[in-house]
Amino acid sequence: MANRYWVVSLPVQNSASTLWNSLQDQISKHSFDTPLYRFNIPNLRVGTLDSLLALSDDLFKLNTFIEGVSQKIRRQIEELERVSGLESNALTVDGVPIDSYLTRFVWDEAKYPTMSPLREIVDGIHILVAKIEDDLKVRVAEYNNVRGQLNAINRKQSGSLAVRDLSNIVKPEDIITSEHLVTLLAVIPKYSQKDWLSSYETLTTYVVPRSSKKLYEDNEYALYTVTLFGRVADNFRTSARERGFQIRDFEYSPEAQESRKQELEKLVQDQDSLRSSLLQWCYTSYGEVFNSWMHFCALRIFAESILRYGLPPSFLACVLSPSTKGEKKVRSILEELCDSTNSTYWKTEDEGGAMAGLGGDADTYPYVSFTINIA
Repeated sequence: MANRYWVVSLPVQNSASTLWNSLQDQISKHSFDTPLYRFNIPNLRVGTLDSLLALSDDLFKLNTFIEGVSQKIRRQIEELERVSGLESNALTVDGVPIDSYLTRFVWDEAKYPTMSPLREIVDGIHILVAKIEDDLKVRVAEYNNVRGQLNAINRKQSGSLAVRDLSNIVKPEDIITSEHLVTLLAVIPKYSQKDWLSSYETLTTYVVPRSSKKLYEDNEYALYTVTLFGRVADNFRTSARERGFQIRDFEYSPEAQESRKQELEKLVQDQDSLRSSLLQWCYTSYGEVFNSWMHFCALRIFAESILRYGLPPSFLACVLSPSTKGEKKVRSILEELCDSTNSTYWKTEDEGGAMAGLGGDADTYPYVSFTINIA
């Protein structure tokens, strides 16, 4: 599947079929590797010249907006597939691959009646795509909120002993709690363990001798218990802090531990459920946006062709996907088929054209042309 397509319209001098045959013939002779398709555009309601001119001012900006929304959804799909370990699915419009939908485009009369004013169709597309973008923001925020909560819990469980949750390390038998005695948990830098073992009994009075036991060690710290009389616990904390030892606040509670476990399981389920529903929504919404985008492109090529070639509408619209090295040759073929005596008037600045720099796409040719990036 190509990632970039040109949508082009050429003025018809005699008949559209004759021009189409000539284009096919020239492409096959001089750029045979360039895919070429008719882009079927219905007879839309022209309206007044003033309304067309006013509309043309908005077409480039709105195309950029629709393309941006489609790319946001596509990037979201790629991220969700990656974190889910899924293979990339082909993006579709109602089951039709997007490249096939573009190259075999058929106007949806039921959705966009051709007798509707062009501005009404454009505004309808804009409203639809803007709503999808708003829905995307809400759904992604909800998913990211749950993912953020889960990441915070995982950081607490996998971080250093200075910050991590200790409930899955400390066992009931490690803690002594009585009328007079308490057990504190000390986080000791690995290089200070000897210092701790030689000094903890003297940090304050009423420390139970030889009561310190190592429970766990990570790359930076070791976790020790120490038992002492409850009435001197605050003094012990102060003295320990002065020596560079951190006393962690901890209260063993089977109920709280079970509650945290259930909270974690629920968050994991919520994340999986939200990720799955968001991915399915993105698949569907991408198809809706792409459908709207292609109708917008058809309307855009129609409006710009009227402004370029005049009335009544007489032009051939087509879709091409030339290779990078073949672009210049294809441009030359298209220009020759324009049969325009003023071709030099439309050339780019480097080629000495008077109309260089005009037009929303910044590429100026003697025919209507704009690019669709679908990846």
